[in-house]
Amino acid sequence: MRAIVTGQIGMDKKPFINAAAAFGGEQGEPLHVFHVGDLMYKEAPDVRPGKILDLPISRLNSLRRAAFKDILADSREMDNIVVNTHATFRWRHGLFSAFDYDQIEQLKPDLFICLVDNIEVVNHRLHAEHDIDATLKDCMVWREEEILATELMSRAIPGSRFYILSRGRHAMTTRTLFRLVCRPGMRKVYPSFPMSHVVDMPDVLAEIDAFRAELAEHFITFDPGDVDEKLLLDRAIAAAKDGKDWLDLAPHSFGGSKSAGAEPIRVRVREVLDIAGDIDGQIYMRDFKLVDQSDMIVSYIPELPGGIPGLSSGVERELHHAFEHTKEVFVVWKPRKAPSPFITETATRIFRSTQEALSYFEENGYFSERNLFGQ
Repeated sequence: MRAIVTGQIGMDKKPFINAAAAFGGEQGEPLHVFHVGDLMYKEAPDVRPGKILDLPISRLNSLRRAAFKDILADSREMDNIVVNTHATFRWRHGLFSAFDYDQIEQLKPDLFICLVDNIEVVNHRLHAEHDIDATLKDCMVWREEEILATELMSRAIPGSRFYILSRGRHAMTTRTLFRLVCRPGMRKVYPSFPMSHVVDMPDVLAEIDAFRAELAEHFITFDPGDVDEKLLLDRAIAAAKDGKDWLDLAPHSFGGSKSAGAEPIRVRVREVLDIAGDIDGQIYMRDFKLVDQSDMIVSYIPELPGGIPGLSSGVERELHHAFEHTKEVFVVWKPRKAPSPFITETATRIFRSTQEALSYFEENGYFSERNLFGQ
């Protein structure tokens, strides 16, 4: 498979993609990586690191075309490749595209993958690496632009597929990138589970984390919990009530990237509150897109104290959306209280435990790869 991986500035895609390639090497399945930015700097030895975006647009375009020309030549006989680039830039020049359609068409990509990450982490990396003044709101807008431009690129290439992939905070997401490129026939699953209203229930969270880990072991998973900005907003609201102006957050950086550092990330409470509507809107948009790009949804409904089913409004909407879009809908129902008809009438199958679900999937061939893309 040939994949183009995009993501806004501040995503720090390079170590993430390199880790996916290293995992592929461990499996004996080479994943060849081309970093467009590195190749552009190679073409321009006079440009200091981190300053290439300050060049005139005309020179940026010529450097990018030269880099892509090398990629087209070098990748001709390679089976599995990843091209690390951007779809857009919003810089001192304003908003401009970061690709040339004719060269994208020549590459004949099968996949377009847009990486996303928690916005406070992206913002922190951005300021650690560049001399620029950008708010959390700016980064939210840039992310939407990058997702949309990447999806439009995919629509312009017949037969290609578009995915949003959360960069996440653990090595499992690099395995997801590897599988998307090298094992596209694996089934793609959206794990659904309650999030914000169980955050103070460690036992329930442990159940949910075990469920997520089991699915990620056997499927390509698009986990909504890998980007958890709703928790950021909840913390900001609580801090505002306490009269605090700043939040100190743990630096969740993949692979210990130096760009995020070991010090806590300081976020202004007012900035987080200013993007409350963006957070909710993008969660709504992104999670439904993650369902749409999956083959099936598997929802875990825990039992909360008092025997109450842990069925959030978000989970209900995800299940109904999946059902209406003809996805297979599986539910792991833990409460003693029986599920309502709104669950039983839309579910393909209901299980009493994660292990029961996994046994069913194994017995019915869900773990095997399917023949996709004519391969």
